[in-house]
Amino acid sequence: MSLLRYCYELGIKYVTIYAFSIENFKRRPDEVQSLMDLMLEKMEVLLMEESIVNQYGIRVCFIGNLRLLSEPVRVAAEKVMKVTSNNSKAMLFVCVAYTASNEIVHAVEGSCKEKGKEFRLCNLNNEAMDDVKEGEKINGMVVHDIQDFYEDTSVEFQGLKQGKGCNGAPYHACEFFESNWDQVLTSKASKSGEFSEGCRNLRQEDPVIKLVDIEKHMYMAVAPDPDMLIRSSGESRLSNFLLWQTCNCQLYSPAALWPEIGLSQLVWAILKFQQSHSYLEKKKKQL
Repeated sequence: MSLLRYCYELGIKYVTIYAFSIENFKRRPDEVQSLMDLMLEKMEVLLMEESIVNQYGIRVCFIGNLRLLSEPVRVAAEKVMKVTSNNSKAMLFVCVAYTASNEIVHAVEGSCKEKGKEFRLCNLNNEAMDDVKEGEKINGMVVHDIQDFYEDTSVEFQGLKQGKGCNGAPYHACEFFESNWDQVLTSKASKSGEFSEGCRNLRQEDPVIKLVDIEKHMYMAVAPDPDMLIRSSGESRLSNFLLWQTCNCQLYSPAALWPEIGLSQLVWAILKFQQSHSYLEKKKKQL
């Protein structure tokens, strides 16, 4: 809490902390439970009127696969996100039940679901729907349970219209564009492997999945990429933390253990960043 206070006093608007990795669930059950209890205790402190989030107008977002958390911890996280949702002076991102590899897989899956839906809608047009019977070909596709498909699609469109909060969800753990696509069994029937003219043009003009599609499904899409990553204990490994977002940020690894890090280490880290800022900006422009 004291380190967060230093950050906000120095004008640092975005702070991300690595609170609990998915890999940490592999520890002894009693150790995991003690960490969950501690996390729950800290969440309750954040809800107090005199807490740091209210003093500095901080919005708190819990980032990660929140479904892996126990129900009390998940409910508390959702409550903190909801209570602080109107704060706008600063942001605190707490990565819990998180790894960068899980975040990347999550983003790819979300992108595939979204693009798959768009591609199916490209192939299945409304005029063909009037005449098609179950099992007939549409644009080289065999479609089963066509009514279920349109019902599922309408539900997804309703989901897309909802406002998204932290983690891409309105204050609760859910998956992007989740639907029962296994109920919509489609298989390619054209031996030539060609698609309809409209879809063929779509594939030629634009890649099916772009970089921006992946990035908008990242858990951390709600925040800018970090300028600096501080890794305590003199370690140089990132421990599967923000691997996608830190490709152009500075790594600072003080020898001090995490409990020992205070204002002096933070100020030194900022001075290091200022020294290399112009170089980092030039590298970003070259990309």
